[in-house]
Amino acid sequence: MIKKWFNILFVEETNNTFIQFFRSLFVGGIATVADFGIMIIFRELVGTSEAVAAVFGFIAGLTVNYIVSTFWVFSKAKVKNRVFDFIAFGVIGIIGLGLTQLIIAPFAMEGIFGEGYFVKNETFGALLPADKYYIAGKLVATVLVYIWNFCARKFILYRKTEETSGE
Repeated sequence: MIKKWFNILFVEETNNTFIQFFRSLFVGGIATVADFGIMIIFRELVGTSEAVAAVFGFIAGLTVNYIVSTFWVFSKAKVKNRVFDFIAFGVIGIIGLGLTQLIIAPFAMEGIFGEGYFVKNETFGALLPADKYYIAGKLVATVLVYIWNFCARKFILYRKTEETSGE
């Protein structure tokens, strides 16, 4: 019984939205580690602004997400050409990046609109130094953008196959 569920959840090809969402959480977790890691490296070690660091993190996370998603989560693309598939995947991700920038802005010392609202008002003063608020903003953005990315990719880029459309 455990082996059967393990295979259903992790091994077998599926078009079941719940299982794809479940798998996408794992993929998203791996991509988020890449995204956060690169973002923090560029902000803390390289010294770029939060906005620029978020772009580099986005590129790393998008690449990891595409590679793992196309082989494990969504195996049936509407677009058969991998280059065009990646471009479409990327456009959805770029929309997510725009959403991320808007969500991070109020938390950033150097956001796309300048110093953010929460930084100006030292909203989380007791919990977090103001120059680290962008990390809290990124956490909020991660949840909201994850939902956008999954839904857009599932319903725009990937389709059910004939033999499994009853799932």
